[in-house]
Amino acid sequence: MVRDVWAIGGAYEAYVGRWSRRVAADFVPWLGVPAGRRWLDVGCGTGALTATVLAGADPARIVGVDPSTGFLTEARAATGAGAAGTVVTGTVAATGAATAAAGAVRAGFVAGDARSLPLPDRCFDAIVSGLALNFVPEPGRAAAEIARVAAPGAVAAAYVWDYAEGMAMMRYVWDAAAEVDPKGAGLDEGRRFPLCQPEPLRLLWTGAGLTDVEVRPFEVPTVFAGFDDYWRPFLGGQGAAPAYLATLDDARRDAIRDLVRSRLPSLVDGSIPLRARVWAVRGTAP
Repeated sequence: MVRDVWAIGGAYEAYVGRWSRRVAADFVPWLGVPAGRRWLDVGCGTGALTATVLAGADPARIVGVDPSTGFLTEARAATGAGAAGTVVTGTVAATGAATAAAGAVRAGFVAGDARSLPLPDRCFDAIVSGLALNFVPEPGRAAAEIARVAAPGAVAAAYVWDYAEGMAMMRYVWDAAAEVDPKGAGLDEGRRFPLCQPEPLRLLWTGAGLTDVEVRPFEVPTVFAGFDDYWRPFLGGQGAAPAYLATLDDARRDAIRDLVRSRLPSLVDGSIPLRARVWAVRGTAP
Protein backbone atom coordinates (compact mmCIF):
# COMPACT_ATOMS: atom_id res chain seq x y z
CA MET A 1 0.00 0.00 0.00
CA VAL A 2 1.44 3.37 -1.04
CA ARG A 3 0.97 6.01 1.65
CA ASP A 4 0.36 9.68 0.95
CA VAL A 5 3.49 11.66 1.69
CA TRP A 6 3.21 15.21 3.01
CA ALA A 7 6.44 16.45 4.54
CA ILE A 8 8.63 18.45 2.13
CA GLY A 9 7.33 21.97 1.73
CA GLY A 10 9.10 22.89 -1.51
CA ALA A 11 7.87 19.82 -3.37
CA TYR A 12 4.34 20.35 -2.06
CA GLU A 13 4.36 23.97 -3.24
CA ALA A 14 5.34 22.94 -6.76
CA TYR A 15 2.69 20.20 -6.83
CA VAL A 16 -0.49 21.78 -5.39
CA GLY A 17 0.52 24.52 -2.97
CA ARG A 18 0.68 27.17 -5.67
CA TRP A 19 -2.89 26.39 -6.74
CA SER A 20 -4.15 26.21 -3.17
CA ARG A 21 -3.14 29.85 -2.72
CA ARG A 22 -5.45 30.88 -5.56
CA VAL A 23 -8.36 29.03 -3.98
CA ALA A 24 -7.64 30.59 -0.58
CA ALA A 25 -7.83 34.08 -2.10
CA ASP A 26 -11.48 33.43 -3.05
CA PHE A 27 -12.37 31.32 -0.01
CA VAL A 28 -11.42 33.77 2.77
CA PRO A 29 -13.64 36.69 1.60
CA TRP A 30 -16.59 34.27 1.27
CA LEU A 31 -16.47 33.69 5.04
CA GLY A 32 -17.21 37.34 5.84
CA VAL A 33 -15.28 37.33 9.12
CA PRO A 34 -14.76 40.87 10.51
CA ALA A 35 -11.28 42.16 11.35
CA GLY A 36 -9.73 41.57 14.74
CA ARG A 37 -10.97 38.03 15.23
CA ARG A 38 -9.18 34.90 16.47
CA TRP A 39 -8.56 32.33 13.72
CA LEU A 40 -7.49 28.68 13.65
CA ASP A 41 -6.17 26.88 10.55
CA VAL A 42 -6.51 23.10 10.95
CA GLY A 43 -4.10 21.16 8.75
CA CYS A 44 -2.32 24.39 7.85
CA GLY A 45 0.38 22.65 5.78
CA THR A 46 2.89 25.11 4.35
CA GLY A 47 0.78 28.10 5.35
CA ALA A 48 -1.05 29.00 2.11
CA LEU A 49 -4.40 29.58 3.80
CA THR A 50 -2.83 31.05 6.94
CA ALA A 51 -0.92 33.63 4.90
CA THR A 52 -4.09 34.53 2.98
CA VAL A 53 -5.97 35.15 6.23
CA LEU A 54 -3.14 37.37 7.48
CA ALA A 55 -3.07 39.35 4.24
CA GLY A 56 -6.79 39.77 3.72
CA ALA A 57 -8.77 39.26 6.94
CA ASP A 58 -6.77 41.33 9.46
CA PRO A 59 -7.01 38.78 12.29
CA ALA A 60 -6.03 39.54 15.86
CA ARG A 61 -4.27 36.20 15.88
CA ILE A 62 -4.18 33.00 13.81
CA VAL A 63 -2.93 29.62 14.99
CA GLY A 64 -1.97 26.89 12.54
CA VAL A 65 -2.02 23.21 13.47
CA ASP A 66 -0.45 20.45 11.38
CA PRO A 67 1.10 17.03 12.11
CA SER A 68 4.06 17.66 9.76
CA THR A 69 6.95 19.50 11.40
CA GLY A 70 8.48 20.00 7.95
CA PHE A 71 5.36 21.79 6.75
CA LEU A 72 5.22 23.89 9.92
CA THR A 73 8.75 25.12 9.27
CA GLU A 74 7.62 26.26 5.81
CA ALA A 75 4.49 27.86 7.26
CA ARG A 76 6.48 29.90 9.77
CA ALA A 77 8.70 31.16 6.98
CA ALA A 78 5.73 31.91 4.70
CA THR A 79 4.00 34.02 7.34
CA GLY A 80 7.10 35.73 8.74
CA ALA A 81 6.47 34.10 12.10
CA GLY A 82 9.94 32.64 12.63
CA ALA A 83 10.72 31.50 16.16
CA ALA A 84 8.03 33.84 17.50
CA GLY A 85 5.47 31.71 15.71
CA THR A 86 6.25 28.65 17.80
CA VAL A 87 3.35 27.86 20.10
CA VAL A 88 4.35 25.76 23.09
CA THR A 89 0.90 24.85 24.38
CA GLY A 90 -2.62 25.21 23.12
CA THR A 91 -3.59 27.25 26.16
CA VAL A 92 -0.96 29.86 25.39
CA ALA A 93 -1.89 29.85 21.71
CA ALA A 94 -5.43 30.94 22.38
CA THR A 95 -4.75 33.80 24.78
CA GLY A 96 -3.65 37.38 24.44
CA ALA A 97 -0.40 36.39 26.14
CA ALA A 98 0.69 34.63 22.96
CA THR A 99 0.18 37.78 20.92
CA ALA A 100 2.07 39.89 23.41
CA ALA A 101 4.95 37.44 23.50
CA ALA A 102 5.14 37.38 19.73
CA GLY A 103 5.11 41.17 19.39
CA ALA A 104 3.94 42.15 15.91
CA VAL A 105 3.80 38.53 14.76
CA ARG A 106 0.16 37.46 14.60
CA ALA A 107 0.68 33.83 13.55
CA GLY A 108 1.58 30.90 15.77
CA PHE A 109 1.99 27.24 14.93
CA VAL A 110 1.76 23.98 16.83
CA ALA A 111 2.21 20.35 15.80
CA GLY A 112 -1.00 18.44 16.35
CA ASP A 113 -3.63 16.03 15.08
CA ALA A 114 -6.95 17.35 13.74
CA ARG A 115 -8.71 14.58 15.65
CA SER A 116 -7.40 15.87 18.98
CA LEU A 117 -6.56 19.54 18.71
CA PRO A 118 -4.17 20.70 21.48
CA LEU A 119 -6.35 23.75 22.13
CA PRO A 120 -9.00 24.77 24.68
CA ASP A 121 -12.76 24.81 24.15
CA ARG A 122 -14.70 27.62 22.45
CA CYS A 123 -11.81 30.00 21.90
CA PHE A 124 -11.75 30.81 18.14
CA ASP A 125 -14.01 33.07 16.10
CA ALA A 126 -13.12 31.48 12.76
CA ILE A 127 -11.87 27.94 12.15
CA VAL A 128 -10.75 26.95 8.66
CA SER A 129 -9.18 23.95 6.98
CA GLY A 130 -7.81 23.83 3.45
CA LEU A 131 -7.23 20.60 1.50
CA ALA A 132 -6.75 18.53 4.63
CA LEU A 133 -9.89 16.87 6.01
CA ASN A 134 -9.99 14.04 3.47
CA PHE A 135 -6.55 12.91 4.67
CA VAL A 136 -7.71 12.63 8.29
CA PRO A 137 -8.49 8.95 9.00
CA GLU A 138 -11.62 9.90 10.98
CA PRO A 139 -12.93 13.17 9.53
CA GLY A 140 -15.96 13.06 11.82
CA ARG A 141 -13.67 13.40 14.82
CA ALA A 142 -11.89 16.32 13.18
CA ALA A 143 -15.21 18.07 12.53
CA ALA A 144 -16.22 17.51 16.15
CA GLU A 145 -12.93 19.04 17.28
CA ILE A 146 -13.48 22.05 15.02
CA ALA A 147 -16.92 22.52 16.61
CA ARG A 148 -15.43 22.12 20.10
CA VAL A 149 -12.91 24.94 19.76
CA ALA A 150 -15.39 27.28 18.02
CA ALA A 151 -16.74 30.17 20.09
CA PRO A 152 -20.51 30.74 19.97
CA GLY A 153 -21.39 32.23 16.59
CA ALA A 154 -17.99 31.36 15.11
CA VAL A 155 -17.59 30.52 11.43
CA ALA A 156 -16.27 27.03 10.69
CA ALA A 157 -15.31 26.32 7.08
CA ALA A 158 -13.20 23.98 4.97
CA TYR A 159 -12.45 23.12 1.37
CA VAL A 160 -11.21 19.99 -0.40
CA TRP A 161 -10.24 19.23 -3.99
CA ASP A 162 -12.93 17.74 -6.19
CA TYR A 163 -10.68 14.78 -7.01
CA ALA A 164 -13.31 12.82 -8.89
CA GLU A 165 -14.24 15.41 -11.52
CA GLY A 166 -12.68 18.79 -10.87
CA MET A 167 -8.92 18.34 -10.42
CA ALA A 168 -7.79 18.00 -14.04
CA MET A 169 -4.04 17.94 -13.43
CA MET A 170 -4.39 14.77 -11.33
CA ARG A 171 -7.18 13.21 -13.38
CA TYR A 172 -4.98 12.95 -16.49
CA VAL A 173 -2.34 11.06 -14.51
CA TRP A 174 -4.72 8.66 -12.76
CA ASP A 175 -6.61 7.87 -15.96
CA ALA A 176 -3.34 7.04 -17.72
CA ALA A 177 -2.12 5.03 -14.74
CA ALA A 178 -5.30 2.94 -14.78
CA GLU A 179 -4.41 1.83 -18.31
CA VAL A 180 -0.70 1.22 -17.77
CA ASP A 181 -0.87 -0.23 -14.26
CA PRO A 182 -4.43 -1.27 -13.30
CA LYS A 183 -3.22 -2.36 -9.85
CA GLY A 184 -2.69 1.29 -8.97
CA ALA A 185 -6.32 2.29 -9.62
CA GLY A 186 -7.23 1.94 -5.97
CA LEU A 187 -4.84 4.75 -5.08
CA ASP A 188 -6.77 7.29 -7.16
CA GLU A 189 -8.00 10.06 -4.81
CA GLY A 190 -11.23 10.23 -6.80
CA ARG A 191 -12.06 6.75 -5.57
CA ARG A 192 -10.44 6.98 -2.14
CA PHE A 193 -12.09 10.18 -0.91
CA PRO A 194 -15.89 10.11 -1.16
CA LEU A 195 -15.87 12.96 1.37
CA CYS A 196 -14.83 15.36 -1.41
CA GLN A 197 -18.35 15.89 -2.72
CA PRO A 198 -21.09 18.34 -1.66
CA GLU A 199 -23.45 16.08 0.27
CA PRO A 200 -20.80 14.24 2.34
CA LEU A 201 -19.29 17.62 3.29
CA ARG A 202 -22.71 18.94 4.30
CA LEU A 203 -23.36 15.86 6.45
CA LEU A 204 -19.92 16.16 8.05
CA TRP A 205 -20.68 19.71 9.20
CA THR A 206 -24.26 19.13 10.32
CA GLY A 207 -23.14 15.97 12.11
CA ALA A 208 -20.73 18.07 14.18
CA GLY A 209 -23.64 20.27 15.31
CA LEU A 210 -22.86 23.26 13.09
CA THR A 211 -25.81 25.26 11.75
CA ASP A 212 -26.64 27.31 8.62
CA VAL A 213 -24.45 24.95 6.60
CA GLU A 214 -23.71 25.92 3.00
CA VAL A 215 -21.64 24.10 0.35
CA ARG A 216 -20.34 25.68 -2.85
CA PRO A 217 -17.59 25.19 -5.45
CA PHE A 218 -14.60 27.40 -6.16
CA GLU A 219 -12.68 26.97 -9.40
CA VAL A 220 -9.28 28.38 -10.37
CA PRO A 221 -7.12 28.17 -13.51
CA THR A 222 -4.04 25.96 -13.31
CA VAL A 223 -1.97 26.97 -16.31
CA PHE A 224 1.38 25.26 -16.81
CA ALA A 225 4.17 26.86 -18.84
CA GLY A 226 4.84 23.59 -20.64
CA PHE A 227 4.94 19.86 -20.13
CA ASP A 228 8.01 19.95 -17.89
CA ASP A 229 6.29 22.46 -15.61
CA TYR A 230 3.33 20.10 -15.45
CA TRP A 231 5.19 16.79 -15.04
CA ARG A 232 8.15 17.68 -12.81
CA PRO A 233 6.05 18.10 -9.63
CA PHE A 234 4.71 14.57 -10.10
CA LEU A 235 8.27 13.35 -9.56
CA GLY A 236 8.64 15.12 -6.21
CA GLY A 237 7.15 12.38 -4.03
CA GLN A 238 4.64 14.65 -2.26
CA GLY A 239 1.00 13.56 -2.45
CA ALA A 240 -0.76 10.42 -3.61
CA ALA A 241 0.06 10.45 -7.33
CA PRO A 242 3.74 11.42 -6.91
CA ALA A 243 4.17 8.83 -4.13
CA TYR A 244 2.63 6.19 -6.39
CA LEU A 245 4.78 7.13 -9.40
CA ALA A 246 7.89 6.85 -7.21
CA THR A 247 7.14 3.14 -6.68
CA LEU A 248 7.11 2.32 -10.40
CA ASP A 249 9.97 1.17 -12.58
CA ASP A 250 11.17 3.57 -15.25
CA ALA A 251 9.31 1.79 -18.07
CA ARG A 252 5.87 2.05 -16.48
CA ARG A 253 6.45 5.58 -15.22
CA ASP A 254 7.59 6.67 -18.69
CA ALA A 255 4.59 4.98 -20.28
CA ILE A 256 2.23 6.95 -18.03
CA ARG A 257 4.15 10.15 -18.78
CA ASP A 258 3.93 9.64 -22.53
CA LEU A 259 0.23 8.81 -22.41
CA VAL A 260 -0.50 11.92 -20.34
CA ARG A 261 1.58 14.08 -22.70
CA SER A 262 -0.41 12.82 -25.70
CA ARG A 263 -3.73 13.75 -24.08
CA LEU A 264 -3.07 17.10 -22.42
CA PRO A 265 -4.44 20.19 -24.15
CA SER A 266 -1.85 22.76 -25.18
CA LEU A 267 -1.83 26.21 -26.71
CA VAL A 268 0.38 27.45 -29.53
CA ASP A 269 2.95 28.74 -27.01
CA GLY A 270 3.19 25.28 -25.45
CA SER A 271 1.32 26.21 -22.27
CA ILE A 272 -1.18 23.77 -20.80
CA PRO A 273 -4.48 25.36 -19.66
CA LEU A 274 -6.28 23.32 -17.01
CA ARG A 275 -8.67 24.11 -14.18
CA ALA A 276 -9.02 22.94 -10.59
CA ARG A 277 -12.17 22.89 -8.46
CA VAL A 278 -12.71 22.58 -4.74
CA TRP A 279 -15.87 22.01 -2.74
CA ALA A 280 -16.14 24.35 0.23
CA VAL A 281 -18.39 24.04 3.28
CA ARG A 282 -19.28 26.74 5.78
CA GLY A 283 -21.29 26.63 8.99
CA THR A 284 -21.90 28.47 12.26
CA ALA A 285 -21.19 27.29 15.79
CA PRO A 286 -24.30 27.37 18.01
